Amino acid sequence: MSETIFTKIINKDIPADILYEDALSLAFKDINPQAPVHFLVIPKKPIATINDIAEEDREIVGHLSYVAAKVAAELGVAEQGYRTVMNCNEFGGQTVYHIHLHVLAGRLMGWPPYTDKAKPLE
Repeated sequence: MSETIFTKIINKDIPADILYEDALSLAFKDINPQAPVHFLVIPKKPIATINDIAEEDREIVGHLSYVAAKVAAELGVAEQGYRTVMNCNEFGGQTVYHIHLHVLAGRLMGWPPYTDKAKPLE
């Protein structure tokens, strides 16, 4: 896997507004927020897409949800509610090929999401 912007954030080569960090993961504010609260939780291990998650990565992937809940509570949005999203490949909306969990909160979420960007399968 080639180096991504997230690798540079993990390595502290570029700045990010870090909310949480441990040995397995990093959580930071999204630079293009889609909600009043929008942060990403990423594994420090580079995994390109959900399709690339191996059996040995199960603990890491579960840990991302644990961190999302922990940070949401610290930010005071856990009780009101939040959405978590992990996109996979182009039609899933993935733009950075290092898995990442979006956490969005602070407003009522609609369904389906992103209908304005929807395009048919080709």
